[in-house]
Amino acid sequence: MDLGLTEDQEMLRSMAREFIEAEAPRTYVRDMEEDDRGITTDLWQKIAQVGWLGLIVPEEHGGTGQSLVDLGILMEEVGHGVLPGPFFNTALVTVGILDSGTDAQKAEYLPKIANGDIIASQAIMEPYSRLDAGGINLEAKKQGENYVLNGSKLFVENAHVSDLLLVPVRTSKAGKNAEKGITLLLVDTNSDGIKVDKLKTIATDNQCEVTFKNVKVPAANVLGEANNGWDTLKLLLQKGASLRCCQMVGALQEVLDMTVEYVKNRVQFGRPIGSFQAIQHYCANMATDVDGSRFITYQGLWRLGEELPSDLEVSAAKAWVSDSAQRVAATAHQCHGAIGFTQEHDLQLFTRRLKAWEVSFGDGDYHRERVAQAMAI
Repeated sequence: MDLGLTEDQEMLRSMAREFIEAEAPRTYVRDMEEDDRGITTDLWQKIAQVGWLGLIVPEEHGGTGQSLVDLGILMEEVGHGVLPGPFFNTALVTVGILDSGTDAQKAEYLPKIANGDIIASQAIMEPYSRLDAGGINLEAKKQGENYVLNGSKLFVENAHVSDLLLVPVRTSKAGKNAEKGITLLLVDTNSDGIKVDKLKTIATDNQCEVTFKNVKVPAANVLGEANNGWDTLKLLLQKGASLRCCQMVGALQEVLDMTVEYVKNRVQFGRPIGSFQAIQHYCANMATDVDGSRFITYQGLWRLGEELPSDLEVSAAKAWVSDSAQRVAATAHQCHGAIGFTQEHDLQLFTRRLKAWEVSFGDGDYHRERVAQAMAI
């Protein structure tokens, strides 16, 4: 693979950064932390108008038909600007519909997503917080032409503003093979019996608990094959992990840039602290982590986009990037000193989100275990 960006990709990155700086500056990010919705309707419509929501949607459904790597580049800039709102989860549901949706489902949902008429999210995690097939236990019983859902999902991003949820459910008992009996459903959040409660989190990122009580979902809303949805879900989790890595890389780059700028201007003992060799070593270590994270992330994302085996590469990336986030954030706070811990400083906006993203789609320990399995160690 070529790790360099094409001219079009460089333009996408540049335009995305300019858009976020103009439309969602840090003052907006702070305001949205206090806002119940977490994003304004005006900004969401502007995001749709510039084509981000339809970036990977085929032209026949109102998008521009770009690649998964292009989406990753955009996601990196979203992380760089800590853009609030449901862009990440809406994009991931779009990926799921593209991968496994029927022609009718694509025609129904993709144009509305591209136009900004639908906000979507994935509702995967359950109270036991497992990412393997055994963690899917939300019950869905077939009754006529509907599935009836009972149970709950945790840490559903932006569920309080979502119109559509992608929900893995248990439609038959697992038995010895937990991968059997999993079905993915597209659930309208306006359905009777759905209750959404916001959770208080370190990242103030609008995580929610969604409770389903006798919620009826048409059988036509099955994404992929009923009772055999694990492979579809596994691929979606891989793409989610890879795109989350892109988001983290963008945030890590900004933390590095912020730190370098600070140590160049912070004067102590009569000279900038960046002139001290120890601080230079800190910054060099941060740069190594950031660049390494970017390269390993895009290797996995490219393989996913090319439909190549990617288990090893994606898990290696998520393990490395999650650990890098710990190191880079900690070193940034060491270099900034006390001011980096204050609410008035921007560093905390990134530190809190990186801490949440570090465990999103599996932390370093989880993915190191997956790397070992992929290598048959």
